[in-house]
Amino acid sequence: MFEQTFKNIDDILHKDAGCGSELDYVEQTSWILFLKYLDDFEKDRATAAELTGKSYTNIIDKKFQWSVWAAPKGKDGKLDHHKAMTGDDLTDFVNGKLFNYLKKFKHSAESAATIEYKIGEIFSELKNRIQSGYNLREVINLIDQLRFRTHAEKHEMSHLYEDKIKNMGNAGRNGGEYYTPRPLITTIIKVVAPKIGDKIYDGAAGSAGFLCEAFNYLKSSKSLSSKETEILQKHSFYGKEKKSLAYILGVMNMILHGVEAPNIIHTNTLAENLADIQEKDRYDVVLANPPFGGKERAEVQQNFPIKTGETASLFLQHFIKILKAGGKAGIVIKNTFLSNTDNATVAIRKTLLETCNLHTVLDLPGGTFTGAGVKTVVLFFEKGKPTKKVWFYQLNLDRNLGKTNPLNETDLAEFVKLQKTFVESDNSWTVNLKDIDQSTFDLSAKNPNKKDETTLRSPEVILKEMRQLDEEAENVRTVISRILGLHD
Repeated sequence: MFEQTFKNIDDILHKDAGCGSELDYVEQTSWILFLKYLDDFEKDRATAAELTGKSYTNIIDKKFQWSVWAAPKGKDGKLDHHKAMTGDDLTDFVNGKLFNYLKKFKHSAESAATIEYKIGEIFSELKNRIQSGYNLREVINLIDQLRFRTHAEKHEMSHLYEDKIKNMGNAGRNGGEYYTPRPLITTIIKVVAPKIGDKIYDGAAGSAGFLCEAFNYLKSSKSLSSKETEILQKHSFYGKEKKSLAYILGVMNMILHGVEAPNIIHTNTLAENLADIQEKDRYDVVLANPPFGGKERAEVQQNFPIKTGETASLFLQHFIKILKAGGKAGIVIKNTFLSNTDNATVAIRKTLLETCNLHTVLDLPGGTFTGAGVKTVVLFFEKGKPTKKVWFYQLNLDRNLGKTNPLNETDLAEFVKLQKTFVESDNSWTVNLKDIDQSTFDLSAKNPNKKDETTLRSPEVILKEMRQLDEEAENVRTVISRILGLHD
């Protein structure tokens, strides 16, 4: 049912003049979904309060509640068409009153950790793009059929929402900007192995894939007590995201995965000065895929001890600094970070190796990120002790990765198995830090165990083959001349 509903919504938005791409479809579906979720959330809270003899005060004022403006029902439980706004009445109410009301929560909320703040932040960052009030009415009616009340419903919805985020890559943008392949995320989490009670952080949260999967991992790790459930809900997952659409996707994605008030802040992580990070600001685990290839302005670079315009290199400095001593990280980064010889990259590599134990590097094949032509690696490290050895694993597949042939968990199973004890194999090897160039700290992922099928031939072999080819060509010419001579 959910899948068909999403498809029907896309079909309606496709014909609306205000929605031009998959990006618009996801954004517009998201804000309406959020308000329907909020209505179900409030009903659950009211029921829970009633069962314990307490009263519940709604977050949203009566006239702005979903059941009043979006889906007023008659006694038969069906939409009351006399009360339900449509056409211009509906768009005038949404654009002129509803959004303005919801924006105010950002300023009246007690803190950024509350659902009230999330409401205000989301509706400050977007606008209703659905121009036709009749199309908007159709979308609202479809979303009103959806339920967020049970775990199974949220689980199915979260998978469909993830699919929509993944499909945004087809809208002419880099899919990796919003979507890290889930098999890669789950593999990184298995290796980092966070525990309940850890504070887990992604400073480049995007659609919050790392935080959602870490929540799933910990939620299913054991039978949880009510205290542990509360820890996972309120004190475990923290994110920051600069872009408005990604922020909204991240909040909605975490809500659908079961985190009621996600601790995601809409901010530019790199605008924070590293010198201002104190012990209270630090995290036990960092999981992230910072943006590829971005360039930062000089004033942003001033926040970092090692100045560089490369966004990912600034993020890496931030992640190292914000980890607690003994904290663990799994970070996706371009493979050129291992070998670039510019002063900044060399200095960051040196800092990483001297302050952290970079115990594992996963070298990924091209095509891992659909739509992004860059090759990437995953750095796994623990803060507090210098690196002595690095275990490399090169993922060699017998197929090319792409949209129709994406990375899967089976592809990564050998890596997870071998990484536990740093086993050497055809695809894995260990590098002693004392054996690398101490001036550049070059960590190029060159597999000494892989048989090089493109070994250069010696000059003698090449000359011998050339003589053989010349002789064969001479023989062919002789045969052709004879044939032509017979026909003359």
